[in-house]
Amino acid sequence: MNGAVTGGVAPEGAEVVLEVRNLSAEYAASRGAVRAVENVSFTLHRGEALALIGESGSGKTTLSLALIRMLVRSAKVTKGSVRYLRNGESLDVLALSERELRRFRWSECAMVFQGAQNAFNPVLRVREQFLDTAYAHGKRDRAWVKKRTLELFRLVRLDPERVYNSYPHELSGGMKQRALLALGVLLDPQVVILDEPTTALDILTQRAIIDVLSEMRSRLGFSILFISHDLALAAEMADRVATMYAGEIVETGTVDNLFYEPLHPYTLGLLRSVPRLSGSQDLVSIPGSPPDLISPPSGCKFHPRCPFATGRCEQDAPPLEDFGGGHLAACWHTERVVEARAGLWDAPAVSPTQTDAQADAQSSIRGVRE
Repeated sequence: MNGAVTGGVAPEGAEVVLEVRNLSAEYAASRGAVRAVENVSFTLHRGEALALIGESGSGKTTLSLALIRMLVRSAKVTKGSVRYLRNGESLDVLALSERELRRFRWSECAMVFQGAQNAFNPVLRVREQFLDTAYAHGKRDRAWVKKRTLELFRLVRLDPERVYNSYPHELSGGMKQRALLALGVLLDPQVVILDEPTTALDILTQRAIIDVLSEMRSRLGFSILFISHDLALAAEMADRVATMYAGEIVETGTVDNLFYEPLHPYTLGLLRSVPRLSGSQDLVSIPGSPPDLISPPSGCKFHPRCPFATGRCEQDAPPLEDFGGGHLAACWHTERVVEARAGLWDAPAVSPTQTDAQADAQSSIRGVRE
């Protein structure tokens, strides 16, 4: 499968802020190279939220780390390009020097890592960690840093003075997550990468984090690339969704596209494996396990688990094709997926607006959990 085609519907008039072309990354292992990301292409527009969904091991986190060059030493980007665009200027991220990269990472593109419980240094007060981040990027005015930090704490619905002077162990998991979100936007980056922002949080705290993220994005205007196993979160937060499987993007489109009109059997399998609010359909798991990325299957990597696979799927990798409106899918048998998806959400004959799709999908998916 190749990811050379770039799709998705941009917000009207929005400029591109991040452009990824044919990016591949691999890990060195004793048995050979683990091809964790292969030929991935996409664009991210100003103010847009793009969700990456897929099983564990599909390459989502590796992709995000490759974008800011934070892969472990045993991993490397083998090909492709990552271009960051701002005010008409284009920056080749993969060619930045170490000094330029340090400046880029937090002031232009920030990442909020999974696991807020371990994100802060336990022996430093929260204020010192905000000051250290600002100092590392040339912001040495303590009064400015404090003012900015307290403003952000209010935005994420924390008690500013209390959290500012606390040690991390004095904060709950939800408070740490919101403090981490505030730290991520301290220097007003244009792109924020979120890796599982609601992991290990209870339902009420997850709801608060989602509301905070929506408000922050609206007020600060940054673009979001977020990684999630939670399809409800993708339905609610994203403008576009990309499905990753075995290191490749196999489908991408608007929330409406992927939740009501999936064209790839893997996306359809993910949706069928989630409980419905009505309980009208049995859960159907995807058979088998993700492939070995050292020696992946020939042809379409999903074919050993796909109910529609044919001999062509075993031999030839399908290209990522545009089916209209920026809806892309890499599958030889999309017509069979269309037949199989009938009644998936008991969707109306006429596709609803994206806002309606988000609300309906969120309600259906979150129903059992809430």
